[in-house]
Amino acid sequence: MTIVFRVSDVLKQKMAEYYKDKRRAKTPPYAVFQAEDGDTIITVYESGKAMFQGISADIDARVWAEAEKKLTGQRINIMEAEQNREKQKAQRETLYKISTIGSDEVGVGDFFGPIVVTACYVSKEMTDFVDKLGVRDSKIITDEKICAMAPVLLKKIPYVTYILTDKEYNDYQKKGYNMNKIKAILHNKVLYELKSKGYSYEKIIIDQFVYPRKYFEHIKDEKKKVEDITFLTKAEGVCASVATASCISRYLFLQEMDRLSKELGMDIPKGAGENVDKVIALVVKKYGEEKLEEIAKCNFRNMEKYKVY
Repeated sequence: MTIVFRVSDVLKQKMAEYYKDKRRAKTPPYAVFQAEDGDTIITVYESGKAMFQGISADIDARVWAEAEKKLTGQRINIMEAEQNREKQKAQRETLYKISTIGSDEVGVGDFFGPIVVTACYVSKEMTDFVDKLGVRDSKIITDEKICAMAPVLLKKIPYVTYILTDKEYNDYQKKGYNMNKIKAILHNKVLYELKSKGYSYEKIIIDQFVYPRKYFEHIKDEKKKVEDITFLTKAEGVCASVATASCISRYLFLQEMDRLSKELGMDIPKGAGENVDKVIALVVKKYGEEKLEEIAKCNFRNMEKYKVY
């Protein structure tokens, strides 16, 4: 059983304190913490999303939903969360076993490092292989597991990847492109290239990050477009090709971050938290602020916050 809902910053702090002695040593990407309490695994993300997984997930979720109501007055509809879970389960039973092309991206929430977008083709004959390998949404599995799985996927699964450098990202920003437009352009690019290889598929699926109408508005000036797309929220959980794309993108992103750390001679953190602000100050001191144009997304708020260090 999996139940997901958003919590306030107040409740997020309460949860972090409550689970401090039950935390797992390894934390998934973009998570504040992951803890194990009895039969339930609790993961709270920087975005405020709280995920409860396990036999007793509904019980733990209801406890914190009630705490949210008392602390902030905010009502969390657990029944709606459960209904969404059932809907996702039904989608998975339908979509996971068919041949699909899917795409996903990594790096959009990281101050340092590129944006990596990958499209994968997973035939229905390969869905069991992908499932048994343990492929899931890259945000809910550890980087260590991704680094073990991805080399196998790269050999077995057809894919196309585009790595957008921070210099390219900053140039897009200067043209007035927002993040969703940039993502739409990149998804279209890798999907078109993979589709052009002639694989036999039943659906092309994207994890929905913007309304379809707006997505196609973003790519209207592209000369080569893919238009037969199914947009799904939480597509990584129901579609083998999107989950595979998520894992490959994460793996390639991690390689780029390792390369960047070696180039700069310091450990470059992921995400956009306070630890990032401290490293920005070190980078600027050693290389100058102009270096950030090459290695960082300069429209992030970290550009102002780092100066206190």
